[in-house]
This record gives sequence, C-alpha cells and structure tokens, in this order.
Amino acid sequence: MDYTIIIADDHPLFRTALKSSVLQALDEPEIHETGSIAGLQTLLESALSPDLILLDLNMPGAHGLSGLIFLRGQYPSIPVAVVSASEDSQVVHKVMNHGANGFIPKSTPLHDLKDAVINILQGENWWPENIQPSEAQGKSDIETKLASLTPQQFRVLGMISEGLLNKQIAYDLSVSEATVKAHVTAIFKKLGVRSRTQAVIAIKELEIDPPPIQKNQV
Repeated sequence: MDYTIIIADDHPLFRTALKSSVLQALDEPEIHETGSIAGLQTLLESALSPDLILLDLNMPGAHGLSGLIFLRGQYPSIPVAVVSASEDSQVVHKVMNHGANGFIPKSTPLHDLKDAVINILQGENWWPENIQPSEAQGKSDIETKLASLTPQQFRVLGMISEGLLNKQIAYDLSVSEATVKAHVTAIFKKLGVRSRTQAVIAIKELEIDPPPIQKNQV
C-alpha cells in the first residue's frame, strides 16, 4: 500500500533522519516535509491527504501542545504521532489526552521507530514501553478555546506569537490589513483576551519545557 507521510519538525537534520527511517519502514512512501505550523497548514489545505503526520511539539507557529490541539480540532481523522525530544511521562500523558495516536521520543532506536510508524498506520496506538495509558482528563479552558479557532485564525495567532504586526501578517498571507484586524478581533473574542500580550500569555500555558541539555551534547 502506498502511504503519504508528513514530517513536521523545524530541525532539518532530524527531518532527514526521520525520513530515512520512514523510507526503511515503508515501501516507497510519499513523504512531505515542513519546518513550521504554517507550512503544515499549507500542506493540509492542498489536495494532500496524509495517512500520518509526524509532529514535533515545538516549532515556529506552535507553543507546545497548541499544534496538536489544532490538528485534533480541524483534522480529527488524520493519525498524528508526536515526535519529541522530551521523554517526560507527564508530557506523554498530555499528548495521549489530546488525542495523539502515538508518542515517539527522538532517542527511539531505529527498529522501534519503524515499528511505531507501521503500527500507527495499521490503526493502532504506539507509546513508549514505560508509559501506561492514563484516564482521559478534561480539557482546560484555553485548550477548548484554542480548538475553536479556524485554520486561518490559528495561523494568525501563531504569527502574533512570533511578534509580527498586522501589516507584516497581511503581507505574508497576501490579504488586506482589514482582514487581519478582523481575524485578530475574532481571536481575542474566542480566547477571552483584550490584547496581543494576553493572547500570547494564554497560549504559552500550553508550552512544554524542553529537556535539559546534557554536557556531552553538541
């Protein structure tokens, strides 16, 4: 069977390594790569129908769980496996609770990574061996509000979080400033905030602290 996979990670070297693993696990899959949430949205809004998204939690346009929350809200039928440098069990359980189909630490050996990809494509979930399934927990207020954003509103929110002004957002999205202002107003209303600063603070609640850098890491 021919599979279409999206690898969403802002580290080119890791995307290359992950692509190599997928190519070894599957027979001639169609692989698309992107280094940002905006790029991922562009792929999903095209005619592309992926069988699996391999998603890094932290990359431009996303704060921790926000990218996963967006995908579950807008594309619930597409399997998503989080691929992360974090191996914290609390992070894994949060990912479980938000509807991911798997969690693959970036330190996962090649043969386990291939098994994870194959199992998820076959309709199963895949979690690290030391992680036990947890009971589903209720969504926080900000998670529910974030899931209500449209794809374009989520894109604009990501650009706001990167410090872009309305004029810059309008240029990048090829729309008018008036359109951007309308999106910003709708975002503020849905999130229950009154300013850009409050909006950024709200989504930062979803951030996941990166793992500490070891002395022997380059």
